[in-house]
Amino acid sequence: MLKGAIFDMDGLMIDTEKLYLKFWILAAKDFGYDMTPEHVYSMRSMARKFSIPLLKGIFGEDCPTEEIRAHRTELMAEYIKEHGLEVKKGLFVLLDYLRDKGIRMAVATATPLERTMSYLETIGAKDYFSAVICGDMVTTGKPAPDIYLAAAKGLGLPSEECAAFEDSPNGIKAAHAAGCYAVMIPDMTQPDEEIKPLLSAVYDSLDQAAEFFERSL
Repeated sequence: MLKGAIFDMDGLMIDTEKLYLKFWILAAKDFGYDMTPEHVYSMRSMARKFSIPLLKGIFGEDCPTEEIRAHRTELMAEYIKEHGLEVKKGLFVLLDYLRDKGIRMAVATATPLERTMSYLETIGAKDYFSAVICGDMVTTGKPAPDIYLAAAKGLGLPSEECAAFEDSPNGIKAAHAAGCYAVMIPDMTQPDEEIKPLLSAVYDSLDQAAEFFERSL
């Protein structure tokens, strides 16, 4: 029986993955590197422990990955300050449904804690969640299962009693490895042949995912 729901944030609750795509490419260009959308897609939700060697494998050991990341963060922060954050379709329909059903909810995101809490506060979602686990709170981030195991523990539940909502392959891998029911709401890309066997369900938008709990409660 499902008792918990764990949510990724970027690309799932808020429409920021398109911003990561735009500003990773722009930041890399400012440093003289030709980053493509495919490079950015491969890093979605990926912990720095894994993304740094990935980028150096693409662009060479001399690639200043952390300087590019810091520049990307600055560019993106400036954009969000001017334009705000967009909430993904159906988020509050699903959050309200789960709260009404007594489902415990947590966040499991690769984004650092300070920025995560700022984003959740800005969109008015913070009070829905009993636990917030971020990439800078675990030793090994996504696609390793640690962040989902920590989120389930924060809810006081075994991971096998939690559904995990994700938009990225790296997030799905983490959720599945933790023993959660992995539910994908695709954002930038659709599930590929590697990811499909790991999925418990796929929905076009978050409001549709209430159906997964209707079948499971």
